[in-house]
Amino acid sequence: MRNSMTLRPRSALLCALLVALSCPLRAATPASEGATAQSVAVTAPVPTQLVRRLVATGSIQAWQEVIIAPEVGGYQVATMRVEIGDRVKKGQELATLSAGILESQVAIARAGVKQSEAALTHSRAALGRGEAMFASGNFARADLDNLRTNAISAEAALATAQANLDAAELRLRYTHVLAPDDGVITARSAVVGQVVQAGTEMLRLLRQERVEWRAEVPEADMRSVRAGQSVSIQTSEGTALSGKVRSVAPTVQTGNRTGIVYVDVAARGVARPGMFARGEIETGKVKALMVPLSAVLVQDGYSYVFLVNGNTTVQRRRVETGTVQGGQIEITSGLTAKDQLVSSGVAFLSDGQRVSVKPAP
Repeated sequence: MRNSMTLRPRSALLCALLVALSCPLRAATPASEGATAQSVAVTAPVPTQLVRRLVATGSIQAWQEVIIAPEVGGYQVATMRVEIGDRVKKGQELATLSAGILESQVAIARAGVKQSEAALTHSRAALGRGEAMFASGNFARADLDNLRTNAISAEAALATAQANLDAAELRLRYTHVLAPDDGVITARSAVVGQVVQAGTEMLRLLRQERVEWRAEVPEADMRSVRAGQSVSIQTSEGTALSGKVRSVAPTVQTGNRTGIVYVDVAARGVARPGMFARGEIETGKVKALMVPLSAVLVQDGYSYVFLVNGNTTVQRRRVETGTVQGGQIEITSGLTAKDQLVSSGVAFLSDGQRVSVKPAP
């Protein structure tokens, strides 16, 4: 009797607990079905004429840097007329060498010319007299031939003396070191009193103050670079420059598998040789579909967008992306221009979720 009375309260308690647990479960189903749809804004891909740009790095270098050296050797530097940074014109005197010895050589050569001229005059006069005597029959043909030979030798001696004079005067002119072209002096290694030899570097000249950007481009991208393409460059100090591709190297560096692209830079006095610079080469224009960056969800290494189906639900779709430009990103595959997709807040959406579309502003 005692056992039956004890079991009844326990059975009643168990039944009450089961009822309590079953009630919330039955109430949860209607609540989930009536959940509020998330409000979203939609957009459509925008067809755009997209400029393809190839990003590269490199250094600013001199277009041509000329080593200026004397053409005669063994003479002291008499004067240096320019300093580093001076702008010079073609033919301007940059330095002079001591010319005393060469001036004396010119004087000796001139005296030799005069001596040869006198000898030639004497030979020609003797030849004239011999020809007159030979015509009257009072002169032997062998003697006449000797006079003709002497005259020819005198002419040759005069030509040799004149050539020696020209050479001596040329060496004397070489004591004046002249600028081979317009430009700016970038280095100076000679000082007054120094004895320099022919070919010894005295100065360096940046021709026409012209510089170029030598961009290192991966070998896989070199086929898209051609002469004449526009380039925008930014130096390490933040200076913006513009240029055009002049030529593309025909070889690839085996060490880093890059090729050199030579870009003419219009930046007189701004870009200095040796500066590091980053640039973008415009390789062409293509038609592209652009969407806002906020419309693309990157997850597990893939890119997704959410398409809106009948303004009620969203469908997740995988896409391929390309160039990023001004807050927009190119969609290379997976979308058409007629698709409607969620423009922002995609990180809070899931495939098949109910949404309500906001009215366009």
